[in-house]
This record gives sequence, structure tokens and C-alpha cells, in this order.
Amino acid sequence: MTNNHSTDTKNDIPDIVIGRLPIYLRTLKLLQSEGKEVASSQELGERLGISSAQIRKDLSHFGEFGKQGTGYNVAYLCSQLEKILKVDCIWPVVLVGAGYLGHALASYNGFEDRGFRIVAVFDTDPEKLGKRVGPLRVEHPRAIPDYVRSHKCQIAIIAVPAEAAQEVANTLIEAGIKSILCYAPITLTVPKEIRVEYIDPVIHFQHMTYYLEKHCLDE
Repeated sequence: MTNNHSTDTKNDIPDIVIGRLPIYLRTLKLLQSEGKEVASSQELGERLGISSAQIRKDLSHFGEFGKQGTGYNVAYLCSQLEKILKVDCIWPVVLVGAGYLGHALASYNGFEDRGFRIVAVFDTDPEKLGKRVGPLRVEHPRAIPDYVRSHKCQIAIIAVPAEAAQEVANTLIEAGIKSILCYAPITLTVPKEIRVEYIDPVIHFQHMTYYLEKHCLDE
């Protein structure tokens, strides 16, 4: 789920197109790991369930990356998409919430090779303060403003209960955070220039169950 307040003012590329680029990049990385040097839009489309015409149209917003009848050079297109998405570097990310989810996120080693590194973890629980979460020590949220400004962080993850999420978001935004990945089951109220992406597994479960025959644990 996405808060689509912000737009690409540079060229007005539809946000839905931007949202597909990371999926293309992930698939190209997989092809690269399989030793593929060239891939056609048809092959990408078959892997993703997207039409080849849609893939070509999406990529055409950013230039010409392939030749008709030849396909795309996988390594080159990967590098170009990384530049477009600005993940040809490592972005520092702060994490608020050192519970089970926070532990899992801070310990996950799959972020860095895709352009992100969690550099600090914050929590108000006195029992968690000073303890290690992954490679980091938990700090009190009062340190957020100084940390965000001194390390020029623009991205944060919120992994706290719903009742605390808005206050945490306010603190992060006041500190200078521009983008938030929110795991709390709540819709945040934020200024229009702040981008929020939501991850709520229950929403996806409920979407799926609509299509299933009902068979619950209490039946």
C-alpha cells in the first residue's frame, strides 16, 4: 500500500511505473545470477505476468535500453535501473521499534546489496535500551533528531504498535526524514511532501481470503 502524495515533478512519470521498476530490477538480478546476459521484454513479461508491451512502454520513459530483435543486456539494464532508482549507492535507514519485527529487520542481511543499510535502532522500552539488535545497539528515540541530522538520513522504518506510530512519525518528520516504511497497521497523517509505504500482512491476507472457500480453524 502506498501514500501517493508525492509525484515525480521532474518528468511526471506515473507513480505506478516507478513502482514496477524495482520489480524489473529484482527479476533482472535473478537472471544475472542465472548467468543470463541478454533478456527480451517477452521473457521478462513471462516471469512477471506483465505484458512485454507494458515493460517496453515503462522503460521507454527513461530512454532506449534494448534493440528490437536483440533484447536487453541484463547487466547494463540492471545498472541503469539502479541509477534511475538511485540505489547505485547505500542509503542509511533508521529503524524505530526493537521488538520481534525490529530484530528481524535489523538482522536481515538482504538490504545492503539492494541499496539500503539500517544504521540505527530506537526504542522506548528501558529493558531494550543498550542491548544489541542485529549489529546495532538500541538507543532512546530522543536521540533521533541529532542522529538523523548528523548522518543525513532520509529514510526510516516504523515497526512499533499502531497506537505509537503517529507520534513516532511526527518525531521522524520533524528530524528531517522524507520517506517512511510503516509496518504499523495504521494510516499515518503526514505532510504531502512525505512519502509513506505501508506493509501490513493482514491486509494482504484479507485480500486473498476473498477468493478462497471458507474453511476456518473454528469450523
